[in-house]
Amino acid sequence: MIKAIVTDIEGTTSSLSFVKDVLFPYARQHLPDFVRRHQADGEIAALLEAARREAGAELDIEQLIAQFIDWIDRDQKITPLKSLQGLIWQAGYLQGDFTGHIYEDAARGLKALKDSGYALYVYSSGSVQAQKLLFGHSAYGDLTPLFSGYFDTHIGGKKDVASYQRIAEQISLKPCEILFLSDIKEELDAARQAGFETYWLVREQAVNVAAEHRQIINFDAIQL
Repeated sequence: MIKAIVTDIEGTTSSLSFVKDVLFPYARQHLPDFVRRHQADGEIAALLEAARREAGAELDIEQLIAQFIDWIDRDQKITPLKSLQGLIWQAGYLQGDFTGHIYEDAARGLKALKDSGYALYVYSSGSVQAQKLLFGHSAYGDLTPLFSGYFDTHIGGKKDVASYQRIAEQISLKPCEILFLSDIKEELDAARQAGFETYWLVREQAVNVAAEHRQIINFDAIQL
C-alpha cells in the first residue's frame, strides 16, 4: 500500500520552460555580480570552496565565475552550482522578479493527496533551497506546508538506484510503499529497480498504454 509520494519538479509539477527560460537565464545573468558581492559571506565562501574541489583546481574568483557559467551552459548537475543558483533565485523571488510556476492540476492534486493522508516529498536535481523557493512563491501561494521533506543531488543522482534506496531509508518506509512521479524514463527505471511504484507524467503527449511505466497526462489521473 502506498504511504508516500515522491515527486520530481521539471515537467512534472512545473513546466520545463519556466526553469529553462526564466530561472536558468536569470541565474546566469546575475551570477557574476552575485559571486563578486558575496564571495566573503560564509555560505557563499563554502560553496566556492566546494566548486574548487569539484573543478580540481585553485581557481580565483573570476576563474570560478567562468567555471560556473561553463557548468550552466553545459547543463551540469554540479551540487555547489545548484546551491548557488538557489541563492540567486531566492533574491529574485524576494524582489518579485518572478513567481514560481506550478501546474494548476499539480497544486490541486498535491493538496488532495495530502488531505488523503499521503506523505509528500520532492526529489529534484535543483537544490533543496531552490525547491522550497519554487513551491513557497507559487501562483497558488505557499505550498511548502504540503511537503514532509526534500531531496536533491546530495542524496545522489536521479538515475542512480542507490539514491532511491537512500530516500526510502531516510523516510523510514519500504520502497514498495513509495510512489515516484517523473517525466524522465531513466529516473523512473532507477526508482522501480529500487522497489518504488512509478507514474510517468507525459502531459502534452498521448498516453502509451504499452509503456514500461504507467503513463498519465496530469495529477488528476493518479489512482491510488
